[in-house]
Formats: sequence, structure tokens, C-alpha cells
Amino acid sequence: MFKNAVQLFEIFGFKLKVDPSWLLIAALIVWSLSTSYFPDVLPGQSATLYTVLGIIAMLGMFTSLILHELSHSVVAQSYGLKVGGITLFIFGGVAELEEEPHDPKSEFQIAIAGPLMSLFLAALFYGLSNLTASGAEVGLAGAVLGYLALINLVLAVFNLVPAFPLDGGRMLRAAIWHFTQDLLRATRISSRIGTAFGLFLMLTGAFAVFSGGGIGGFWQILIGFFILNASNGSYQNLLVKAALRGKTAASLMSKQVHTVDVETSIADLVDNVMLRHGVSFVPVLSGDTLMGYADTAGVRSIDKENRASHPVSGIMVPVGADTTVAPDAPLNAVFKRMASSSRRKLMVVEGRRLVGVISLSDLMHHLALEQEIGTKFRVEG
Repeated sequence: MFKNAVQLFEIFGFKLKVDPSWLLIAALIVWSLSTSYFPDVLPGQSATLYTVLGIIAMLGMFTSLILHELSHSVVAQSYGLKVGGITLFIFGGVAELEEEPHDPKSEFQIAIAGPLMSLFLAALFYGLSNLTASGAEVGLAGAVLGYLALINLVLAVFNLVPAFPLDGGRMLRAAIWHFTQDLLRATRISSRIGTAFGLFLMLTGAFAVFSGGGIGGFWQILIGFFILNASNGSYQNLLVKAALRGKTAASLMSKQVHTVDVETSIADLVDNVMLRHGVSFVPVLSGDTLMGYADTAGVRSIDKENRASHPVSGIMVPVGADTTVAPDAPLNAVFKRMASSSRRKLMVVEGRRLVGVISLSDLMHHLALEQEIGTKFRVEG
């Protein structure tokens, strides 16, 4: 999901990563606090002090987000779910669950853990800010702690909005799932609410911009756009998992595959296989043993006048774990591999014997056909 994220450290076995987009929001937070919030709360101080306080408050928010997502991750792990890590990005943070919760109870408890942590932090920082206050005097520590109390309260309340994929939306999905015993239906309903909420934020944000609301309106539009896409994407991902569940690579692979011998010239590959049969991906064999594959990218690497004197082995991509898949590999896993890499075709093998080829277009065509004929999917956590 976050290909450019950089891992900072591990905490309780969870990899903490930061997407470069987080740097933008961090800079905006420091700028906003040092030019607006702290000058209002602590008038008469130097710009340098305001900047230092802004950095400290931003780091406190950074820590609060980590604890919010860490609470999700710890509860998810207690239910036996795999967590890929915790990533902070421009819109906050996300605990990357590698699978759906198994039942409504685990879904609800995983979802509510984050807002509960944020409410606890809000109460903690509020209490500490009062302890550090000297009468009506706020003080430096009180100003920072007061901001952290407010931001954690906002984080908790916003996440409790029942719009998927916010925590409140996941709690709503858990409730619907509990009563209907149908995860797909629960996801469809909660994601539609999420879509409506995203559109609401975008419309009100646009109104704020045209009314002179400035950067706040633009930020609201961006958050609404993110929620809109995330809610739709979550439902579509679940549809894919439901459509492919229980199926293997062997059930969807193409068994009639055009191949070429490893000693064949590149010119023969082009003229007698690729152009004749209209294929761009050709497995390479030595007898009955799979050696690798050749494709149009490899062909283009050799000048046309030299192709007759160069064997296919010179442009072949060798067989390996990243180019092959077993016949009994689950289609969900195959789809995930293709979606997260640049490979759009995989060779289906038993040992070193080629039994077929499966492509991303095969999977997409299958999914489109399932949707077109109105297949009903039922997903049990």
C-alpha cells in the first residue's frame, strides 16, 4: 500500500514505517502551531521558542498516532491476525492488517481499541496540563499538553464517526455483521455510509473554500477524497477476495501455452511464435524442463539485424520463485502477488514442468464475468 514508506524501528514486534507524505503534514503542523496556536496561548514569546514548541507538540502527536494504531495492532494480534506494520502518512496512521477479522466480536474490539487509546491520552494530557498550570498562567508545558489533549480528543471523536473505513465505520460493520452474519453485506452498507461521509466532507470543504475558509477547506476536501476512495476500495477488495475464495491457480490458468526451445533463435521466436500466435509472453523449455520465459521487452533489447544469430537463452528471464506459482496456490494469493509487483503473468509449474500460465488479465476477466452474471458471494470472516 505504501511502497515508499521507510521503516524507522520495531515496537512490540510491529514495524513502524513513515510514508514521505507524513513529512508534509508534520511541517504543516509545526508551521500552524508556531504561527497561530502558541502565539495566541503564549503571547510575547520569541518566534524561535514558538517553533521549538511546535516541533515538540508535533512529536507528541506523532507518538499519539503510534499509540492509537499500536492499540489496534495489539488487539488484532491477540486474535491471531497478522499485522504487516504501522504506517504514518499524510492523513494519519494505519495498522496494516493482512487479513479480515474472523468474527464481529474481534472486528469491534480491534476497531474500538484506537479511539479508546486516544480518549485515554486526551484525559491524561488534560490532567497533566492542569497539574502544570499555575493559577491562570498556562505555562510552556501546559500549552503543549493542552494541545495534545485537544488533538487526541479530536482524533478519537473523528474516528468514531460511523463511516467506513474509520474506526466507527468498522464498529458499525461489526454490528451489522453480527445481526446479518454476512460480512460482505455489512461491508457494503458501511462503505456506502463512508462514501456519503466522504462526499459530505468534500462538498462542505468546497463551500468553505469559496466562502474564504482557506487551507482548512482544502484539507477537508482531501480528507473527504481519501475516505471516499478508501471506502470504495475496501468493498471492492472484499469482493475480489470473495470471488476468488476457494479457487486455485489451476482452475483459472491457460493450459494451451505456446512455448519455445531454449536454443531457438530470437528471430524464430518473433516470427513463428509471437507474431503468428499473437503472444508477448513465451515460456522457454529445454526438453520438458522449464528454463524461464521470453517476452517482448527482451526481444527489443536485441537489434533486429542480430536476432537471427542470438538464441532465446540470451534474453530469457530464468525460472524462479518470483516467476512461478504452484497449481494449488490460492487465487487470492496469486492476485495479491501480481497486484503488488510488476509481473502480470506467472508460469504454473509442478517441479520444473510447465502446466500452464496465469495472467492478471485472466483474473480481471474472471472477476468482471462474476460481477456481470450477478454471482452472490457470502463471506464468513
